[in-house]
Amino acid sequence: MIHRIVHVIITLVIASLGIFLDSILMEIISIEKLSASLGITISLFWTYIFFFILFGVIGFLLAPSIMKLFIGLFKWLESKLTRAPVYDLIGGSVGVIIGLLIARLLSGSLKDIPYVGPALAVAISVFLGYVGLVIGVKRKEDFFAFFSFFPKFKVEKGEKHKESKTQTKQNNLGYKVLDTSVIIDGRIADIVKTGFLEGVLLIPGFILEELRHIADSSDMLKRNRGRRGLDILNQISKESAIKVEIYEGDFEDITEVDSKLLKLASTMGIPILTNDYNLNKVAELQGIKVLNINELANAVKPVVLPGEEMYVQVMKEGKEAGQGVAYLDDGTMVVIDSGRRYIGQHTTVLVTTVLQTAAGRMIFAKPKGMVEKSPEEYTHEYNAFG
Repeated sequence: MIHRIVHVIITLVIASLGIFLDSILMEIISIEKLSASLGITISLFWTYIFFFILFGVIGFLLAPSIMKLFIGLFKWLESKLTRAPVYDLIGGSVGVIIGLLIARLLSGSLKDIPYVGPALAVAISVFLGYVGLVIGVKRKEDFFAFFSFFPKFKVEKGEKHKESKTQTKQNNLGYKVLDTSVIIDGRIADIVKTGFLEGVLLIPGFILEELRHIADSSDMLKRNRGRRGLDILNQISKESAIKVEIYEGDFEDITEVDSKLLKLASTMGIPILTNDYNLNKVAELQGIKVLNINELANAVKPVVLPGEEMYVQVMKEGKEAGQGVAYLDDGTMVVIDSGRRYIGQHTTVLVTTVLQTAAGRMIFAKPKGMVEKSPEEYTHEYNAFG
């Protein structure tokens, strides 16, 4: 509804501009001479109607593009203002006000210039306002130094900045920002249900936009992953155990989504929830706290000790002769000595060795009832396997 109302308003404004231009043209071109040259009688009223309809149609066609332009401009302005220090905002505001006051003094004489006077006054106001903004931001230190005789302005700039930064981090305490990979993964929904996560889950708008693009992909696998991510977000938002907020800001000067995410986490001083290995490493280099779902999963994995029995399904043949390979529910590989004969079957195996590697855990086992080998032999098999 609001979209239609704005559409109509833009159309009427541009149509009114047509009437204004017609009045200017009629002052330049005599209506009598125009009628004589065309051989028909032209009424001033009908010229207004013609220009109103003509510019109204133009405005109606251009209104969607104008609205899109202004929305993009407002989002860009919002992203700049949210990241700008308070001193820059105050200095820039004072500079704009001074520039507009000077423009107001000059516009009185410019309005008397025929035809172009009003346009010049507007141009001067825009120019001086912009100049005031630039000078106010760049010379803010001089501006605050001017008011240094007031006690509240005597705090050093570094102390103010430090205090502001500390206050921002305190206000954002408990926030955690989600990345695309951890949303699509889906385990975050189960973690939320358990109540182990506290505070607020922050979901940036650019992450939602990336999920939407993935969900609209022509590739079926990507499309399914994107839709799964959106379903997970809906599921999380309905949980009462934790609060979910959408961050509408954006970083227009940054193109990559991961870089935007790192910038947001650094600016707000909040951790990132992810299972992306590369993002994890980059965040650690930048001093950003990371909550990695994969690390959490590894930490809570049940520990299997040598000598314990396991009931598994042998899925395929191993690299060594006679070996079979099975997988636990969490994806841990189980290499079964002499397990080839059980491929496609469920069988009970006895754990012989548990090895922790950079890629995760690997378990070596043998079918229950077979003679146990020495640990050196199983270590040799592990090295040969990979």
